[in-house]
Amino acid sequence: MKVDIEKFGRIAVITIDRPPVNALSQALRKLIEVRLDEAAGDEAVKGVVLACAGRTFVAGADIEELGEVRPPTLHAVIDKLEALGKPSVAALHGTALGGGLELALGCTFRVASRDAQLGLPEVKLGLLPGAGGTVRTTYLIGAEATLKLAGSGNMMGAEAAQGIGLVDAVFDNDLVANAIRFLSDKIDADDIPPPVSRRREAMPACDPQALESLTAELCRKARSSAPELAAQSVRNALTLSFEDAMAEERRLFETATGNPRFGALRHLFFAERAAAKPSGDVAEAEPRAVQAVAVIGAGTMGSGIAMAFANSGFDVIVRETDEAALKRGMERIADTYERSVKRGSLSAEEAGRRKARIAGTVAIADLASADLIIEAAFEDMAVKKTIFAELDAVARQGAILATNTSYLDVNAIARSTTRPADVLGLHFFSPANVMTLLEIVRGDQTAPDVLATALKLARRLGKQPVVVGVCHGFVGNRMLQARNAALSQLLLEGATPDQIDAAFRAFGWPMGPCQMQDLAGLDIGWRNRKALGETDALPDRLCELGRLGQKAGKGWYLYDDSRKPQSDPEVDAIIAEIAERGGIARRVVTDAEIIERTHGPMIEEGRRILDEGIAARSSDIDVVWAHGYGFPRDLGGPMYWDDHLRASAQEKKKV
Repeated sequence: MKVDIEKFGRIAVITIDRPPVNALSQALRKLIEVRLDEAAGDEAVKGVVLACAGRTFVAGADIEELGEVRPPTLHAVIDKLEALGKPSVAALHGTALGGGLELALGCTFRVASRDAQLGLPEVKLGLLPGAGGTVRTTYLIGAEATLKLAGSGNMMGAEAAQGIGLVDAVFDNDLVANAIRFLSDKIDADDIPPPVSRRREAMPACDPQALESLTAELCRKARSSAPELAAQSVRNALTLSFEDAMAEERRLFETATGNPRFGALRHLFFAERAAAKPSGDVAEAEPRAVQAVAVIGAGTMGSGIAMAFANSGFDVIVRETDEAALKRGMERIADTYERSVKRGSLSAEEAGRRKARIAGTVAIADLASADLIIEAAFEDMAVKKTIFAELDAVARQGAILATNTSYLDVNAIARSTTRPADVLGLHFFSPANVMTLLEIVRGDQTAPDVLATALKLARRLGKQPVVVGVCHGFVGNRMLQARNAALSQLLLEGATPDQIDAAFRAFGWPMGPCQMQDLAGLDIGWRNRKALGETDALPDRLCELGRLGQKAGKGWYLYDDSRKPQSDPEVDAIIAEIAERGGIARRVVTDAEIIERTHGPMIEEGRRILDEGIAARSSDIDVVWAHGYGFPRDLGGPMYWDDHLRASAQEKKKV
């Protein structure tokens, strides 16, 4: 770790170098202060460029230090930067996030490389920026733009940032040299504005009603009240002096760090990174090169997987068994991109480029040159074994063969080839081009470099990987089965689909289990139960009656063209009939009982998964459920909730 200073004529360049992401630790803040003092005391220096070595600008504060304020604080460093008495420019590349962007706001100007990304992601930890991120940004770009940035936690590209005034110039190359030239030109032209903290009078006007609407929208999307913290700080910036607004921002930040929600979100922050990091023999392995990808199956899952890879720059070939099925799959892909263009989330040009990366075929021989082949066929062991035996005959040596199975034995599938070391499970979640979770299933003979390749690919795809072992349903679906068994029993005892789903939403889930089953298709669980010789009388009966979920227009609920779930008296009658036949007395079931009896068995199954070594850490289970199933992030995942929050929640209900 070091901070260098070098003079280029009258401009001093201060370069921060703390690999891998230049996080603002206490020691680094001290070094920055030393260099700022040096630049301030040098009369030959007329301006300062603040830059970073490595692949990124400061990518944030050191999260290990959250809750421990040790001098010099980031506040103090930024104040010193503003008080230099000399103009400064931050040269942003890679990512400038959180404390990194706040540090840049202490400079007079900001310039960026064209591929730089800026953001204030603290809301994703249940926090708000704590070193002027909401106050200075409001002065610079206005209240609504600031709230969109700080209230969503999303990153913004350099060109978009320039468009709203957050960045002053964007360069394609030679960032530091261009920053020196930019600052020199500003000095020569005597075009030096005051520090951002003194630009309150020049900030863009704000529509209070629009700000309130935006706050409500952000809270709804986040399924959390955390964006309200950022909104309150933005309002303070509009109405209070700079000093008072900064004091209030800090107070809000400190209040948030004492909230149990922060502990849960912080847990997930570290859990996600631990799950994605190779360990043991995988950490020592060199990933294989993957350029050409093939997907077998052009159904909902196969087409989603193909788009996930195409969206990340891979060339993909999709194989189907006949031309009609292939045509439907390619049309599904085209329709998805067309909808993205209509929504404005993708330009027509970019959609065209992504679609052009996907080709189709009905000939398995066309997959011979692929580096990675992912099977996404029907969830049937015989079908999958046949496919893998065919792949064994045509795939090149060293190609990775992956199955997207969500339940089946990856070891049994691998044994249908002569190369089980090249076989693993890549369990994507539907829609695969949207959902972030990727369960990477390590078979008994899967080679370490195959696992290393999968983890590297997950990063490029923007997926959250979790390595799991082989068992029926792996981590997520195995626990889900335990929950679903409790669900059926609750319905038979007197709960209704409406009540159960409402209780889940009140707990923090985006939707309840009955609505989720309807969305996924009740026939998925039915098919899996039949394969195992198991039954579940209630959902089995719905399937026998053709009530397969939303796609059939009826499942637990009725659906019209709007696809909004509506209660159905026929389902109530089916439940009552099966309960009577089983001698089950119907009664009033409370919401608290619904949560306890559905979550308890799920967590018990999670404990067994840990005991069996299917998951390496309980935090891995939390990551699976937060990313793949919608478990409320501000409760930390089912295992964290059970260990840290469940007992206190139960005590509150007793009071």
